[in-house]
Amino acid sequence: MKRLFAILLFSISAPLLAQGQKLELPKLEVAVTRVTQDGLHLYEVDASGIVQAPLATVWKTLTTYDRMNEFVPDMASCRVLSRNGNEVIIEQYGTARFLFMSKSIHLIVRATETPMQSIDIALISGDMKHYESRWELFPQPEGGTKVIYTGRLVPNFYVPGLLGTNIIRGDIERMMGAVLARMDRPDSTAARNLLTP
Repeated sequence: MKRLFAILLFSISAPLLAQGQKLELPKLEVAVTRVTQDGLHLYEVDASGIVQAPLATVWKTLTTYDRMNEFVPDMASCRVLSRNGNEVIIEQYGTARFLFMSKSIHLIVRATETPMQSIDIALISGDMKHYESRWELFPQPEGGTKVIYTGRLVPNFYVPGLLGTNIIRGDIERMMGAVLARMDRPDSTAARNLLTP
């Protein structure tokens, strides 16, 4: 179960080194709450961080789905199955780990894009009873972009109550940390590659 969210699109990794200098990772705020609705135990997720990257770089990083496995922890593959206007069908494979166990995860999701503003993700099929999430982007007056991730999910395998909340929070921190760090990479080789058509 640990690292569950690494495969849900969308780690707090070690500080990046660039040109011999240590860089700070973007500051994250993450909250996970377990709620009951219609007999289901849902995990509600709220996470946010601000990166120095401009809005266009942030958008391109989040919507270049076929390259997500290059930087999202525990995501083995992510590929676009179809695209129709602003709607994208995506298939993801990864691994969820919990203590000494691991589980392969397969998801097919629908991403609905509102360019340069938001991405809404909904489960079509896979190893979740329920999954929905939303990425929102806000340019900052002083430069950079605020990235907000919210979600509601129910795995289709056992997750231990309060311990599950802490595990999911850790996974969200790892996933968001990796995504935000990718956007803010100062060497920008990755960013330049993403922005090249």
